[in-house]
Amino acid sequence: MSSKVPGPESTVHSPRPPSPPGGKGGATDSGLRTGDCGLTRRRLLGGAAAALGAAALPGALRADEPHPLAARPSHFRARAQRVILFFMNGGSSHVDSFDPKPRLRELHGQVAQGQRKWVASPWEAAPRGKSGLVMTELFRNLNGVADELCLLRSMKGDHNDHFEATLHMHTGSDGSARPGIGAWVSYGLGTANPNLPSHIVFAKEKPYAGSQTWDSNFLPAYHQGVRVEPGDEPIPNLKPYGPLAPVQDLELKALRDLNRRHADERGRPSELLARVLSFDTAASIQNMAPDLFDLGKESDDVLRLYGVERGDNRSFGWQCLMARRMAERGVRFVEVFDSNWDHHGGIKRGHETRAAAVDRPMAALVADLRQRGMLDETLVLFTTEFGRTPHAPGDGRDHHNKVFTCWMAGGGVKGGYAHGASDETGSEPAEKPVHVHDFHATVLHLLGLDHERLTFRYAGRDFRLTDVYGNVVRDILA
Repeated sequence: MSSKVPGPESTVHSPRPPSPPGGKGGATDSGLRTGDCGLTRRRLLGGAAAALGAAALPGALRADEPHPLAARPSHFRARAQRVILFFMNGGSSHVDSFDPKPRLRELHGQVAQGQRKWVASPWEAAPRGKSGLVMTELFRNLNGVADELCLLRSMKGDHNDHFEATLHMHTGSDGSARPGIGAWVSYGLGTANPNLPSHIVFAKEKPYAGSQTWDSNFLPAYHQGVRVEPGDEPIPNLKPYGPLAPVQDLELKALRDLNRRHADERGRPSELLARVLSFDTAASIQNMAPDLFDLGKESDDVLRLYGVERGDNRSFGWQCLMARRMAERGVRFVEVFDSNWDHHGGIKRGHETRAAAVDRPMAALVADLRQRGMLDETLVLFTTEFGRTPHAPGDGRDHHNKVFTCWMAGGGVKGGYAHGASDETGSEPAEKPVHVHDFHATVLHLLGLDHERLTFRYAGRDFRLTDVYGNVVRDILA
């Protein structure tokens, strides 16, 4: 792993003007570093308004100033332009899904250690697709798109606890709060649509580490994820208050004028400009939300593909379809959480229930993106906190960070390909281990970002998503 620590002269990815037409930026390097702005959600707005972080050009910005979320050129030619991330909260089992182990069938019921016995998977495994990737029946629909999947069977993390592992997978840190990967991607690339947030999160329930997983932390507050809660009011408090709705535009204009004067008198502080940006974003989303969340123009065939009924605004299928619609409209990073895969007992009943809810929509999204010509430039990720043990005291499985499986699709990775391997029982990496830092470095690389150059100066040092570690997993690049 790399041990390079960004020093005083290291290159830093700084905010730049919008990239030229064509979208894919070439290799650029301004040689500048960002300032010590120290923006956090708590210092800014402390609520949803701060999270609504990408907007049309606000009045407090001068005409010759670039929009803070304008699309920026990548460090080198990008393979992917956007990310859709699935996160299985609680820890899904690798040996019951994407890394089946025949040896466990031979050992089933035998003592592994102490009171723990080897537990075979209740699902049959077989080669899938033309590529012959061996996967179980747990994700039957994903088996149908196996030739699009790139399995990372040798993933490993540092922690076996939910909170730390969830935080680590999102921020690269397992103890102190840091910006989430979505915030880093927003900071590095900006957005293709300044009328929508660059970073959106679907979370019916908060994950174990809560909103820290999508927080911007010390990055400017407008990179924070906007949480969408499935239901009748996906973004709370978005609708204008009834009696005041007719005069809202006048109020916002007056607020812009006052803020512009206030900013000019005080040297245009970045915190104030970010605050104005959040208000303008909220107003912009009010105008765009009715069309964005309206599935009326989606065909019956598309709804059937995702398993969505008309009027549905809660299911995992609805969330996946909305993720596609947001990706189409230029949102840079979308994450969809599912909960809860933490099955210490009753692994068959528990995992089967969860898979029934998410399998078809995830497979539909991959197939839909391919059919629309979007998959090659959309990086789809499937991650979890950790895997599950191949042995247990009962009929479930416990936390297992030593080895687990994630997958990628589209966005410049090989399809129908498995990288690395675990040992014969799925207990340890056997070939080509991939640490969480390596995973992050690879995601950024596919987006055209050098993880060692994407840094932000805060509290006297240059921080990055991968800390001082991480190597790009080049074997999986198409």
